[in-house]
Amino acid sequence: MATANAYDKQGVSRGSVELPDTIFGQQVHEHLIYQSVKTFLANQRQGTAKVKDRKEVTGGGKKPWKQKGTGRARSGSNTSPLWPGGGRAFGPTPRDYSIGLPKKQRRAALAAALSLAASEGRVRVVDDPGMSEPKTKEFAGFLQKVGIKSEKTLVLVGKEENVLYKASRNLARVRTAPAHQVTPYFVLENEQVVITRRALDQLKEVFGS
Repeated sequence: MATANAYDKQGVSRGSVELPDTIFGQQVHEHLIYQSVKTFLANQRQGTAKVKDRKEVTGGGKKPWKQKGTGRARSGSNTSPLWPGGGRAFGPTPRDYSIGLPKKQRRAALAAALSLAASEGRVRVVDDPGMSEPKTKEFAGFLQKVGIKSEKTLVLVGKEENVLYKASRNLARVRTAPAHQVTPYFVLENEQVVITRRALDQLKEVFGS
């Protein structure tokens, strides 16, 4: 069974805690993780790039000069892509970049990413520091107490831990996410993963089955 270092609300080490095998003890399927990351990044693209083609730019209508006898190349419209100020040929138009991934594969990829992090000793389980106000400096000090200094860190919080979420989301090199919205990309892009007790329970509830 996978384990992780555990810390109390003061940041004092309390040994280790067992992690559920259904989430942290699965086989690391690299290709499945790749597919999940590719899907996530593709779905972040807005696809709003747009330029005007020759029928959308201002101009056109009368032929600039007659077809023959001028010594110049023939031309039919000043909106041609060959002209300065003309329309763009084969330019980008709005499109949908999103791709899908079956639910079972998404969950399997997340379990694989978390299992990889756990096997490498990059997972910490902490008690809620019990902050009454969302003070970023206070939470930064808490991270130092649990052994995290300048590493890129993913902080997973529970649904009701709003104060902790607000206190941690403005820290540099820290990504904060609700446990039920975590993706394999979040896990892989960070060097350390900090999970609160409530977030761990929520991971079991949502992804443990």
